[in-house]
Amino acid sequence: MEKYIPYEKLSKKKQKEWNARQRSDWGALNPVTRKSDKPGVYNRSAEKKKARKWSDDSSTVLF
Repeated sequence: MEKYIPYEKLSKKKQKEWNARQRSDWGALNPVTRKSDKPGVYNRSAEKKKARKWSDDSSTVLF
């Protein structure tokens, strides 16, 4: 049985090995593709579409 040594007292090499074991990858899951749009965030392209739709409407009268 190995003697317990606190993380702070481990050598830099041992700390690096321990950190590498603790890290894991996302596997098949890609967090970037699962990001959803926030409903309250300003969307420039949506605003442009609204503006074009409003300006293309022939029933509107410009003053």
